[in-house]
Amino acid sequence: MPSSRFRWWMPSLGAALCLLLSAAAPPSTPGAQALEATASPTVPPPEKAPRPAASRSGGQTTVFDTSHNAFGRALANMEPRRWMTMAAGKALFMKDWSRAPGGLAGPLSNAVRCNDCHFKDGRGRPLPDLGTEAPLLVRLSVPSRRSPAGLPEPTYGGQINDRAVPGVPAEGALEVTYAELSGSYPDGTAYALRRPDVRLTRLGYGKLSPHTQRSARISSPVFGLGLLEAVPDEALLALADPDDRDGDGVSGRPNRVPDALTGTPRLGRFGWKANQPSVKQQTARAFSEDLGLTSPLYPEPTCTAKQPRCRSRAPSAKPALDDAQLDGVTLYLRLLAVPARRDVEDPTVLRGQALFQQVGCATCHHPALRTGDVADLPELSQQDLQPYTDLLLHDMGEGLADGRPDAEATGSEWRTPPLWGLGLLEAVNRQVRMLHDGRARSFEEAILWHGGEAAGAQERFTHLERADRDALVSFLRSL
Repeated sequence: MPSSRFRWWMPSLGAALCLLLSAAAPPSTPGAQALEATASPTVPPPEKAPRPAASRSGGQTTVFDTSHNAFGRALANMEPRRWMTMAAGKALFMKDWSRAPGGLAGPLSNAVRCNDCHFKDGRGRPLPDLGTEAPLLVRLSVPSRRSPAGLPEPTYGGQINDRAVPGVPAEGALEVTYAELSGSYPDGTAYALRRPDVRLTRLGYGKLSPHTQRSARISSPVFGLGLLEAVPDEALLALADPDDRDGDGVSGRPNRVPDALTGTPRLGRFGWKANQPSVKQQTARAFSEDLGLTSPLYPEPTCTAKQPRCRSRAPSAKPALDDAQLDGVTLYLRLLAVPARRDVEDPTVLRGQALFQQVGCATCHHPALRTGDVADLPELSQQDLQPYTDLLLHDMGEGLADGRPDAEATGSEWRTPPLWGLGLLEAVNRQVRMLHDGRARSFEEAILWHGGEAAGAQERFTHLERADRDALVSFLRSL
Protein backbone atom coordinates (compact mmCIF):
# COMPACT_ATOMS: atom_id res chain seq x y z
CA MET A 1 0.00 0.00 0.00
CA PRO A 2 1.45 3.40 -0.90
CA SER A 3 2.24 5.38 2.20
CA SER A 4 2.35 9.10 2.81
CA ARG A 5 3.94 9.73 6.20
CA PHE A 6 3.22 12.89 8.08
CA ARG A 7 4.79 13.07 11.50
CA TRP A 8 4.05 15.48 14.32
CA TRP A 9 4.65 15.67 18.03
CA MET A 10 2.78 17.00 20.99
CA PRO A 11 5.36 17.63 23.72
CA SER A 12 3.17 19.98 25.69
CA LEU A 13 -0.32 20.27 24.26
CA GLY A 14 -3.31 18.00 24.62
CA ALA A 15 -6.31 18.20 22.46
CA ALA A 16 -9.75 17.66 23.69
CA LEU A 17 -11.09 19.89 26.38
CA CYS A 18 -14.38 18.65 25.10
CA LEU A 19 -16.31 21.61 26.41
CA LEU A 20 -13.88 24.37 27.31
CA LEU A 21 -13.35 27.38 25.12
CA SER A 22 -12.56 31.04 24.79
CA ALA A 23 -14.23 33.61 22.59
CA ALA A 24 -10.93 34.72 21.09
CA ALA A 25 -7.35 33.58 20.53
CA PRO A 26 -4.97 33.93 23.49
CA PRO A 27 -3.64 37.48 23.61
CA SER A 28 0.06 37.94 22.94
CA THR A 29 0.86 39.89 26.11
CA PRO A 30 -0.11 39.40 29.79
CA GLY A 31 -1.86 42.77 29.86
CA ALA A 32 -3.87 41.97 26.77
CA GLN A 33 -4.72 38.56 28.20
CA ALA A 34 -6.10 40.10 31.37
CA LEU A 35 -8.18 42.54 29.35
CA GLU A 36 -9.51 39.77 27.12
CA ALA A 37 -10.35 37.60 30.13
CA THR A 38 -12.57 40.20 31.70
CA ALA A 39 -14.18 41.54 28.54
CA SER A 40 -17.84 40.83 27.92
CA PRO A 41 -18.66 38.09 25.39
CA THR A 42 -18.99 39.36 21.86
CA VAL A 43 -22.29 41.12 21.17
CA PRO A 44 -24.03 39.78 18.04
CA PRO A 45 -24.38 42.41 15.31
CA PRO A 46 -27.91 43.74 14.78
CA GLU A 47 -29.87 42.38 11.86
CA LYS A 48 -30.23 44.77 8.93
CA ALA A 49 -33.06 42.96 7.15
CA PRO A 50 -35.32 39.94 7.66
CA ARG A 51 -33.43 36.70 7.19
CA PRO A 52 -34.75 33.54 5.50
CA ALA A 53 -36.05 31.03 8.01
CA ALA A 54 -33.78 28.37 6.47
CA SER A 55 -30.73 30.35 7.57
CA ARG A 56 -31.65 30.25 11.27
CA SER A 57 -29.89 27.08 12.40
CA GLY A 58 -30.52 27.96 16.05
CA GLY A 59 -33.96 29.50 15.72
CA GLN A 60 -34.21 32.95 17.26
CA THR A 61 -30.88 32.42 19.03
CA THR A 62 -29.00 32.38 15.69
CA VAL A 63 -26.22 34.88 15.04
CA PHE A 64 -25.23 36.10 11.59
CA ASP A 65 -21.46 36.18 11.53
CA THR A 66 -19.09 34.59 9.02
CA SER A 67 -15.85 35.96 10.50
CA HIS A 68 -13.16 34.18 12.48
CA ASN A 69 -15.29 34.93 15.58
CA ALA A 70 -18.37 33.15 14.24
CA PHE A 71 -18.28 30.42 16.92
CA GLY A 72 -17.82 32.82 19.85
CA ARG A 73 -21.06 34.83 19.88
CA ALA A 74 -23.68 34.96 22.58
CA LEU A 75 -27.29 34.00 21.83
CA ALA A 76 -28.91 36.65 19.65
CA ASN A 77 -31.91 36.78 21.98
CA MET A 78 -29.97 36.67 25.22
CA GLU A 79 -31.25 38.90 28.01
CA PRO A 80 -28.79 41.78 28.66
CA ARG A 81 -28.72 41.04 32.39
CA ARG A 82 -26.67 37.90 31.66
CA TRP A 83 -23.67 39.74 30.22
CA MET A 84 -21.78 40.08 33.49
CA THR A 85 -22.31 36.41 34.31
CA MET A 86 -21.03 35.42 30.91
CA ALA A 87 -17.99 37.65 31.37
CA ALA A 88 -17.20 35.87 34.63
CA GLY A 89 -17.48 32.50 32.88
CA LYS A 90 -15.23 33.69 30.08
CA ALA A 91 -12.60 34.76 32.60
CA LEU A 92 -12.39 31.16 33.77
CA PHE A 93 -11.98 29.98 30.18
CA MET A 94 -9.11 32.38 29.63
CA LYS A 95 -7.44 31.51 32.91
CA ASP A 96 -3.95 30.03 32.77
CA TRP A 97 -4.31 27.35 35.44
CA SER A 98 -0.57 26.72 35.58
CA ARG A 99 -0.28 30.16 37.19
CA ALA A 100 -3.26 29.72 39.51
CA PRO A 101 -2.62 30.73 43.13
CA GLY A 102 -2.84 28.04 45.77
CA GLY A 103 -1.56 25.24 43.56
CA LEU A 104 -4.91 24.51 41.91
CA ALA A 105 -3.41 23.19 38.68
CA GLY A 106 -3.39 19.41 38.47
CA PRO A 107 -0.06 17.55 38.36
CA LEU A 108 -0.98 16.01 34.97
CA SER A 109 -2.94 17.65 32.18
CA ASN A 110 -3.22 18.19 28.45
CA ALA A 111 -3.30 21.99 28.49
CA VAL A 112 -3.02 24.99 30.78
CA ARG A 113 -5.98 26.96 29.49
CA CYS A 114 -9.22 26.13 27.72
CA ASN A 115 -8.56 27.77 24.36
CA ASP A 116 -5.35 25.80 23.93
CA CYS A 117 -7.63 23.16 22.47
CA HIS A 118 -10.79 25.02 21.44
CA PHE A 119 -9.29 27.78 19.34
CA LYS A 120 -11.92 30.49 18.98
CA ASP A 121 -14.54 28.08 20.34
CA GLY A 122 -13.93 25.56 17.58
CA ARG A 123 -11.49 22.69 17.18
CA GLY A 124 -7.79 22.42 17.92
CA ARG A 125 -5.98 25.39 16.51
CA PRO A 126 -3.24 25.11 13.88
CA LEU A 127 0.19 25.68 15.37
CA PRO A 128 3.58 26.05 13.66
CA ASP A 129 4.90 22.81 15.14
CA LEU A 130 1.80 20.90 14.06
CA GLY A 131 1.42 22.22 10.53
CA THR A 132 -2.27 22.25 9.68
CA GLU A 133 -3.17 19.27 11.87
CA ALA A 134 -5.71 19.43 14.67
CA PRO A 135 -4.14 18.27 17.97
CA LEU A 136 -5.17 14.88 19.29
CA LEU A 137 -5.45 13.14 22.62
CA VAL A 138 -5.79 9.43 23.37
CA ARG A 139 -8.39 7.84 25.64
CA LEU A 140 -7.47 4.54 27.32
CA SER A 141 -9.29 1.60 28.87
CA VAL A 142 -8.93 -2.13 29.48
CA PRO A 143 -11.66 -4.77 29.13
CA SER A 144 -13.40 -5.94 32.28
CA ARG A 145 -15.95 -8.61 33.07
CA ARG A 146 -17.36 -6.30 35.73
CA SER A 147 -17.90 -3.42 33.32
CA PRO A 148 -18.89 -3.83 29.65
CA ALA A 149 -17.47 -0.34 29.03
CA GLY A 150 -14.09 -1.36 30.45
CA LEU A 151 -11.98 0.20 33.18
CA PRO A 152 -9.23 2.84 33.13
CA GLU A 153 -5.79 1.52 32.18
CA PRO A 154 -4.10 0.58 35.50
CA THR A 155 -0.99 2.76 35.12
CA TYR A 156 -2.12 5.71 33.02
CA GLY A 157 -5.83 5.95 33.79
CA GLY A 158 -8.45 6.95 31.27
CA GLN A 159 -6.42 9.39 29.19
CA ILE A 160 -2.80 10.12 28.30
CA ASN A 161 -1.73 13.47 29.76
CA ASP A 162 1.27 14.94 27.94
CA ARG A 163 1.84 17.85 30.36
CA ALA A 164 3.05 17.80 33.96
CA VAL A 165 4.09 20.23 36.67
CA PRO A 166 7.81 20.38 37.60
CA GLY A 167 8.91 17.29 39.46
CA VAL A 168 6.22 15.04 37.99
CA PRO A 169 6.88 13.04 34.81
CA ALA A 170 4.42 13.57 31.97
CA GLU A 171 2.64 10.41 30.92
CA GLY A 172 3.91 10.46 27.34
CA ALA A 173 3.71 11.99 23.88
CA LEU A 174 1.94 11.13 20.64
CA GLU A 175 3.36 10.31 17.25
CA VAL A 176 1.00 10.15 14.29
CA THR A 177 1.73 8.85 10.81
CA TYR A 178 -0.69 8.47 7.92
CA ALA A 179 -1.05 5.73 5.31
CA GLU A 180 -2.57 6.96 2.08
CA LEU A 181 -5.43 4.96 0.55
CA SER A 182 -6.13 5.59 -3.11
CA GLY A 183 -9.47 5.06 -4.79
CA SER A 184 -11.77 6.34 -7.49
CA TYR A 185 -15.43 7.06 -8.04
CA PRO A 186 -17.38 4.96 -10.56
CA ASP A 187 -16.98 7.81 -13.06
CA GLY A 188 -13.20 7.47 -12.82
CA THR A 189 -12.50 10.53 -10.66
CA ALA A 190 -9.62 9.71 -8.31
CA TYR A 191 -9.55 10.41 -4.59
CA ALA A 192 -7.15 9.76 -1.70
CA LEU A 193 -8.01 8.97 1.90
CA ARG A 194 -5.61 8.62 4.81
CA ARG A 195 -5.63 6.24 7.73
CA PRO A 196 -3.94 7.47 10.93
CA ASP A 197 -1.60 5.39 13.03
CA VAL A 198 -1.35 6.95 16.50
CA ARG A 199 1.48 5.73 18.70
CA LEU A 200 2.30 6.60 22.28
CA THR A 201 5.95 7.41 22.91
CA ARG A 202 8.17 8.52 25.81
CA LEU A 203 5.92 6.79 28.33
CA GLY A 204 6.77 8.17 31.77
CA TYR A 205 5.51 5.31 33.96
CA GLY A 206 6.40 2.12 32.15
CA LYS A 207 4.55 -0.04 29.69
CA LEU A 208 0.84 0.01 29.03
CA SER A 209 -1.24 -3.05 29.80
CA PRO A 210 -1.13 -5.44 26.81
CA HIS A 211 -4.95 -5.32 26.84
CA THR A 212 -5.14 -1.54 26.47
CA GLN A 213 -7.84 -0.16 24.19
CA ARG A 214 -7.02 3.23 22.67
CA SER A 215 -9.05 5.90 20.96
CA ALA A 216 -7.60 9.06 19.38
CA ARG A 217 -9.85 12.13 19.53
CA ILE A 218 -9.88 15.69 18.28
CA SER A 219 -11.72 18.40 20.14
CA SER A 220 -15.20 19.43 19.02
CA PRO A 221 -16.68 22.91 18.53
CA VAL A 222 -18.54 24.03 21.63
CA PHE A 223 -21.24 26.40 20.39
CA GLY A 224 -24.92 25.44 20.50
CA LEU A 225 -24.53 23.06 23.43
CA GLY A 226 -27.29 24.71 25.43
CA LEU A 227 -29.70 24.23 22.55
CA LEU A 228 -28.83 20.54 22.16
CA GLU A 229 -29.27 20.03 25.90
CA ALA A 230 -32.70 21.64 25.69
CA VAL A 231 -34.05 19.08 23.21
CA PRO A 232 -36.31 16.75 25.25
CA ASP A 233 -35.24 13.14 25.70
CA GLU A 234 -38.54 12.05 24.20
CA ALA A 235 -37.74 13.78 20.90
CA LEU A 236 -34.45 11.93 20.58
CA LEU A 237 -35.90 8.57 21.63
CA ALA A 238 -38.58 8.98 18.96
CA LEU A 239 -35.79 8.97 16.34
CA ALA A 240 -34.20 5.78 17.70
CA ASP A 241 -34.71 2.49 15.87
CA PRO A 242 -32.39 0.04 17.65
CA ASP A 243 -33.96 -3.02 15.99
CA ASP A 244 -34.19 -1.42 12.52
CA ARG A 245 -37.90 -2.08 12.35
CA ASP A 246 -38.28 0.03 9.21
CA GLY A 247 -35.64 -2.06 7.43
CA ASP A 248 -33.59 0.86 6.12
CA GLY A 249 -30.34 -0.50 7.56
CA VAL A 250 -30.05 2.32 10.07
CA SER A 251 -30.59 1.50 13.74
CA GLY A 252 -29.67 4.48 15.87
CA ARG A 253 -29.88 3.99 19.61
CA PRO A 254 -29.24 6.14 22.67
CA ASN A 255 -26.26 5.80 24.95
CA ARG A 256 -27.25 5.46 28.61
CA VAL A 257 -24.65 6.93 30.94
CA PRO A 258 -24.50 7.37 34.73
CA ASP A 259 -25.19 10.69 36.39
CA ALA A 260 -21.99 11.67 38.22
CA LEU A 261 -23.85 12.62 41.41
CA THR A 262 -26.65 10.07 41.64
CA GLY A 263 -25.35 7.18 39.56
CA THR A 264 -28.74 6.86 37.85
CA PRO A 265 -28.74 6.25 34.07
CA ARG A 266 -29.39 9.25 31.84
CA LEU A 267 -29.53 9.79 28.11
CA GLY A 268 -26.06 10.63 26.80
CA ARG A 269 -25.86 13.41 24.22
CA PHE A 270 -22.37 15.02 24.38
CA GLY A 271 -18.96 13.72 23.37
CA TRP A 272 -17.91 11.61 20.38
CA LYS A 273 -19.74 8.59 21.81
CA ALA A 274 -22.49 10.48 23.66
CA ASN A 275 -20.88 9.56 26.97
CA GLN A 276 -22.02 12.61 28.92
CA PRO A 277 -25.63 13.56 29.71
CA SER A 278 -25.36 17.29 30.36
CA VAL A 279 -23.27 20.36 29.66
CA LYS A 280 -22.34 20.60 33.34
CA GLN A 281 -21.12 17.03 33.61
CA GLN A 282 -19.23 17.25 30.32
CA THR A 283 -17.60 20.47 31.53
CA ALA A 284 -16.59 18.97 34.87
CA ARG A 285 -15.16 15.92 33.12
CA ALA A 286 -13.13 18.11 30.78
CA PHE A 287 -11.72 20.04 33.73
CA SER A 288 -10.80 16.73 35.36
CA GLU A 289 -9.25 14.84 32.45
CA ASP A 290 -7.83 17.64 30.34
CA LEU A 291 -6.81 20.30 32.87
CA GLY A 292 -6.32 18.04 35.89
CA LEU A 293 -8.69 20.15 38.01
CA THR A 294 -11.04 18.57 40.54
CA SER A 295 -14.61 19.75 41.03
CA PRO A 296 -17.69 18.81 43.09
CA LEU A 297 -18.69 16.34 40.33
CA TYR A 298 -15.23 14.80 39.98
CA PRO A 299 -13.44 15.43 43.32
CA GLU A 300 -10.71 12.82 42.88
CA PRO A 301 -7.43 13.63 41.06
CA THR A 302 -6.70 11.55 37.97
CA CYS A 303 -3.31 10.27 39.25
CA THR A 304 -3.25 6.47 39.45
CA ALA A 305 -1.79 4.35 42.26
CA LYS A 306 1.28 3.73 40.09
CA GLN A 307 2.08 7.46 39.88
CA PRO A 308 3.34 8.29 43.40
CA ARG A 309 4.95 11.63 42.51
CA CYS A 310 1.76 12.71 40.83
CA ARG A 311 -0.30 11.73 43.85
CA SER A 312 2.03 13.58 46.20
CA ARG A 313 1.48 16.77 44.21
CA ALA A 314 -2.27 16.39 43.83
CA PRO A 315 -4.42 19.20 45.28
CA SER A 316 -5.93 18.91 48.74
CA ALA A 317 -9.27 17.29 49.45
CA LYS A 318 -11.00 20.58 48.64
CA PRO A 319 -11.99 20.68 44.92
CA ALA A 320 -10.04 23.12 42.78
CA LEU A 321 -13.33 24.39 41.36
CA ASP A 322 -16.26 25.19 43.61
CA ASP A 323 -19.93 24.91 42.67
CA ALA A 324 -20.21 28.56 41.70
CA GLN A 325 -17.25 28.37 39.30
CA LEU A 326 -18.47 25.18 37.69
CA ASP A 327 -21.98 26.61 37.31
CA GLY A 328 -20.57 29.81 35.82
CA VAL A 329 -18.57 27.92 33.22
CA THR A 330 -21.58 25.75 32.41
CA LEU A 331 -23.84 28.77 31.94
CA TYR A 332 -21.30 30.38 29.65
CA LEU A 333 -21.29 27.31 27.42
CA ARG A 334 -25.05 27.06 27.35
CA LEU A 335 -25.32 30.63 26.06
CA LEU A 336 -22.98 30.30 23.09
CA ALA A 337 -24.90 30.77 19.83
CA VAL A 338 -25.03 28.88 16.56
CA PRO A 339 -23.92 30.71 13.40
CA ALA A 340 -26.45 31.09 10.61
CA ARG A 341 -26.42 29.20 7.35
CA ARG A 342 -25.32 30.99 4.20
CA ASP A 343 -26.48 30.87 0.56
CA VAL A 344 -29.68 29.08 1.53
CA GLU A 345 -31.48 30.22 -1.64
CA ASP A 346 -28.63 29.40 -4.03
CA PRO A 347 -29.85 26.87 -6.66
CA THR A 348 -26.77 24.67 -6.32
CA VAL A 349 -27.12 24.59 -2.53
CA LEU A 350 -30.81 23.72 -2.83
CA ARG A 351 -29.99 20.89 -5.22
CA GLY A 352 -27.32 19.65 -2.83
CA GLN A 353 -29.80 19.77 0.05
CA ALA A 354 -32.23 17.60 -1.92
CA LEU A 355 -29.43 15.15 -2.73
CA PHE A 356 -28.42 15.04 0.95
CA GLN A 357 -31.91 13.73 1.66
CA GLN A 358 -32.02 11.52 -1.42
CA VAL A 359 -28.84 9.54 -0.75
CA GLY A 360 -29.84 9.00 2.90
CA CYS A 361 -27.49 11.29 4.85
CA ALA A 362 -30.44 12.88 6.66
CA THR A 363 -31.47 9.53 8.17
CA CYS A 364 -28.82 10.06 10.87
CA HIS A 365 -28.02 13.74 10.35
CA HIS A 366 -31.59 14.66 11.19
CA PRO A 367 -32.28 18.19 9.89
CA ALA A 368 -34.74 19.48 12.47
CA LEU A 369 -35.18 19.34 16.24
CA ARG A 370 -37.12 21.53 18.64
CA THR A 371 -36.18 22.53 22.16
CA GLY A 372 -38.54 22.22 25.09
CA ASP A 373 -39.16 24.68 27.89
CA VAL A 374 -36.04 25.76 29.78
CA ALA A 375 -37.03 27.39 33.05
CA ASP A 376 -33.71 28.99 33.96
CA LEU A 377 -32.84 30.11 30.40
CA PRO A 378 -36.08 30.92 28.56
CA GLU A 379 -34.03 32.17 25.60
CA LEU A 380 -33.43 28.51 24.74
CA SER A 381 -37.09 27.52 24.96
CA GLN A 382 -39.21 26.38 22.01
CA GLN A 383 -36.58 27.02 19.37
CA ASP A 384 -36.72 25.33 15.97
CA LEU A 385 -33.23 24.02 15.27
CA GLN A 386 -31.41 22.76 12.21
CA PRO A 387 -28.52 20.86 13.83
CA TYR A 388 -28.37 17.89 11.42
CA THR A 389 -28.00 15.31 14.16
CA ASP A 390 -30.08 12.83 16.11
CA LEU A 391 -27.51 12.64 18.96
CA LEU A 392 -27.84 8.85 18.76
CA LEU A 393 -25.24 6.11 18.39
CA HIS A 394 -24.70 4.48 15.01
CA ASP A 395 -22.38 1.68 13.97
CA MET A 396 -20.02 3.29 11.46
CA GLY A 397 -18.25 0.14 10.38
CA GLU A 398 -14.75 -1.27 10.67
CA GLY A 399 -13.03 1.62 8.90
CA LEU A 400 -13.86 4.10 11.67
CA ALA A 401 -13.98 1.68 14.61
CA ASP A 402 -11.68 2.38 17.54
CA GLY A 403 -12.45 -0.90 19.31
CA ARG A 404 -13.04 0.92 22.60
CA PRO A 405 -16.47 0.75 24.28
CA ASP A 406 -17.76 3.81 26.13
CA ALA A 407 -20.73 3.36 28.48
CA GLU A 408 -23.19 1.42 26.27
CA ALA A 409 -21.50 2.45 23.02
CA THR A 410 -19.55 -0.31 21.27
CA GLY A 411 -16.13 0.05 19.71
CA SER A 412 -17.64 0.80 16.30
CA GLU A 413 -20.46 3.14 17.37
CA TRP A 414 -20.29 6.92 17.28
CA ARG A 415 -22.73 9.69 18.07
CA THR A 416 -24.00 11.55 15.01
CA PRO A 417 -22.14 14.86 15.26
CA PRO A 418 -24.10 18.07 14.56
CA LEU A 419 -23.26 19.62 11.20
CA TRP A 420 -24.23 23.21 11.97
CA GLY A 421 -21.27 25.55 11.52
CA LEU A 422 -19.45 22.98 9.38
CA GLY A 423 -18.88 25.42 6.53
CA LEU A 424 -17.15 27.93 8.81
CA LEU A 425 -14.48 25.59 10.21
CA GLU A 426 -11.81 26.91 7.88
CA ALA A 427 -12.72 30.56 8.53
CA VAL A 428 -12.52 30.08 12.29
CA ASN A 429 -9.87 27.39 12.78
CA ARG A 430 -7.89 27.76 9.54
CA GLN A 431 -8.14 24.04 8.91
CA VAL A 432 -10.79 21.45 8.13
CA ARG A 433 -10.30 18.23 10.06
CA MET A 434 -13.32 15.99 10.50
CA LEU A 435 -14.32 12.65 12.04
CA HIS A 436 -13.32 11.68 15.56
CA ASP A 437 -9.58 11.61 14.89
CA GLY A 438 -9.35 14.40 12.34
CA ARG A 439 -8.33 12.11 9.48
CA ALA A 440 -10.71 13.69 6.94
CA ARG A 441 -9.31 16.81 5.25
CA SER A 442 -12.46 17.58 3.27
CA PHE A 443 -16.19 16.98 3.27
CA GLU A 444 -15.82 14.32 0.58
CA GLU A 445 -13.20 12.42 2.57
CA ALA A 446 -15.47 12.41 5.61
CA ILE A 447 -18.34 10.99 3.55
CA LEU A 448 -16.15 8.34 1.94
CA TRP A 449 -15.06 7.01 5.34
CA HIS A 450 -18.68 6.29 6.31
CA GLY A 451 -19.45 2.59 6.63
CA GLY A 452 -21.66 0.30 8.68
CA GLU A 453 -25.13 1.82 8.93
CA ALA A 454 -24.02 4.64 6.62
CA ALA A 455 -22.59 2.34 3.94
CA GLY A 456 -25.71 2.66 1.76
CA ALA A 457 -25.64 6.45 1.85
CA GLN A 458 -21.92 6.46 1.13
CA GLU A 459 -22.35 4.19 -1.89
CA ARG A 460 -25.18 6.28 -3.27
CA PHE A 461 -23.00 9.37 -2.91
CA THR A 462 -20.16 7.76 -4.86
CA HIS A 463 -22.53 6.95 -7.73
CA LEU A 464 -23.67 10.54 -8.13
CA GLU A 465 -22.39 12.47 -11.10
CA ARG A 466 -19.54 14.80 -10.27
CA ALA A 467 -21.71 17.91 -10.53
CA ASP A 468 -24.16 16.40 -8.06
CA ARG A 469 -21.39 15.44 -5.64
CA ASP A 470 -20.14 19.01 -5.83
CA ALA A 471 -23.66 20.31 -5.19
CA LEU A 472 -24.01 18.15 -2.07
CA VAL A 473 -20.69 19.48 -0.80
CA SER A 474 -21.87 23.03 -1.52
CA PHE A 475 -24.86 22.33 0.71
CA LEU A 476 -22.55 21.16 3.51
CA ARG A 477 -20.50 24.35 3.12
CA SER A 478 -23.69 26.36 3.61
CA LEU A 479 -24.29 24.91 7.07
